Amino acid sequence: MSAKNIDELIALCKRRGFIFQSSEIYGGTQGLYDYGPLGVELKNNIKNSWWKSTVYERDDVEGLDAAILTKQSVLKHSGHEDTFSDPLVDCKSCGERFRADQVPDYCKKEDLTEPRQFNLMFKTNVGPVDDGSSFAYLRPETAQQIFTNFKNVVDSTARNIPFGIAQIGKAFRNEITLKSFIFRVREFEQMELEFFVVPGTDEDWHKEWVESRLAWWENQGVSRESLELYDVPSDELAHYSKATVDIMYKFPHGVEELEGIANRTDFDLGSHSKDQKDLNIKSSVSENKESNAKLALKDPDNNWVVPFVIEPSAGVDRAVLAILNEAYNIEKIDDKERVVLKLKPHLSPIKAAVIPLKKNDEKIVSRAKNIKNKLQALGMGRVLFENSGNIGKNYRRHDEIGTPICITIDFDTLEDGTVTVRDRDTMHQKRVKESELEETFKKLF
Repeated sequence: MSAKNIDELIALCKRRGFIFQSSEIYGGTQGLYDYGPLGVELKNNIKNSWWKSTVYERDDVEGLDAAILTKQSVLKHSGHEDTFSDPLVDCKSCGERFRADQVPDYCKKEDLTEPRQFNLMFKTNVGPVDDGSSFAYLRPETAQQIFTNFKNVVDSTARNIPFGIAQIGKAFRNEITLKSFIFRVREFEQMELEFFVVPGTDEDWHKEWVESRLAWWENQGVSRESLELYDVPSDELAHYSKATVDIMYKFPHGVEELEGIANRTDFDLGSHSKDQKDLNIKSSVSENKESNAKLALKDPDNNWVVPFVIEPSAGVDRAVLAILNEAYNIEKIDDKERVVLKLKPHLSPIKAAVIPLKKNDEKIVSRAKNIKNKLQALGMGRVLFENSGNIGKNYRRHDEIGTPICITIDFDTLEDGTVTVRDRDTMHQKRVKESELEETFKKLF
């Protein structure tokens, strides 16, 4: 049995140190969350898995870590200044604020104010004088700095299309409608790939990336049965998109977008290029007199080609929520309930807990610390030395936070060099020779 509702996941996240409300001691800040000791490990493991799959396991992707503060001209020519605003109305009766096209039925039309435009991007002053003349935006997505760095990456790596540039980083949106815990927030992290392809091959690449991303989610423990593909209708597509497929997930609050895979055509590189009239740009782009670079490549016939872009874009926070929800299980054993997070081992915040059976026995404790240090040195992730006493409580705690195995050091260890290894999912226990423990641990990952 999985979580009944999102409140169960929220309770687990706070109780066990995954996620806290930001500035909670001052009443909290709506739409902002802090990742605790276990949450930061889970989040980093998800990002590492994405990076490994997207960059390390391919020969056609480079990485990037670009600035968060974004020059105004970048977001002007990307179209964000024109499109990242929503018409809002206030309900005089309930006191709530809504997007003009999302007013609930219980608000009467006569109680609504006239729509007003609201900017979804955060501005900040740049320089010592705060007079409004010099400002930057906190980036609303990680994609634009990938596009503005296209020429830098090509020149420094000698890449030719098809190839991609990947980035994981923070983005900021002044969201009005915040909902469902970390599903929609104001500060979030994105895992984005911009994959540049020859025009005309874009539709095949789009299909290939949809399948690739579905396979990745399955490898993170999200079953295909929990996922749906949504071909975004043409009247709902973003202004830059030729086609978009959203991977939808059955969150506790309903079926919502987990990741989008968009065919952005040549809109982005075309928008940020100089000498646009020389580049045979297929998309409708605004004139750009500020850029100093041609974001294009020469084909074998020496003609300029502006690559099309396939963009798989996933939110780290939504990934955390989906993976936690998928892993959350409540099992009944002898009329007692056991909460267990059946996370894939490579995602588990703690890879193994090493537990001395008797916390005040110097020999057992010393042996346990030595084993913990050896396993930690393998570099598989965090290994915890757990010396809190009650072995049953330790097992239950580590079941609940998703630790794949618990290793108990006891008096027999001192005699015959074996330890007890307990499996999280089956609760099966077996004796393993200490000399074989490292190999047993490695096989988990």
